[in-house]
Amino acid sequence: MRVYVPLTLPGLAEAYKTGELGSGPTAAYAVTPALREWYLSDDIEELEYAALNRAALASLRLVALDPGAARRRVVVAVDVPDGTATADPDRALDSAALGEVRIAGAVPLSKAAAVHVDADDAEADVTAAAEALGAADSGDDDAQFVVDGAEDHELLWFATQEIPNLVGLGD
Repeated sequence: MRVYVPLTLPGLAEAYKTGELGSGPTAAYAVTPALREWYLSDDIEELEYAALNRAALASLRLVALDPGAARRRVVVAVDVPDGTATADPDRALDSAALGEVRIAGAVPLSKAAAVHVDADDAEADVTAAAEALGAADSGDDDAQFVVDGAEDHELLWFATQEIPNLVGLGD
């Protein structure tokens, strides 16, 4: 099963150092029944893209909580055994939890298929979006417009071998 783990660049650096994406439970996003129903598509690529975007929003929330983190969203695509990632049935109808899953144990970074990161030119919009999140969550339409501006930036795809360069540990 493919899951998308939201991180920050410092979180990715820590995962690279420890070899794990957290020790568990780890929040991630995947193609869940609720996401399928919400997205109304049978195309698995479209559904996985929707799960990736949900993880990107969760990454934005992590960026907003960490003033020292670079203003770039980070999502790691990881393959985990079926049944490892579970959705909370109590949150199945919560639109904020669409696609959200939990992985009980540690997630080895070696299971990562790819890393998705904002380009440098997204930093201004991601910064503004991180600052506007609270107001957007409170229903401010103008703030939501700012948050949506970060979503206008496609995350770039990187091979896992490129992680050292992404986190500033490359040659």
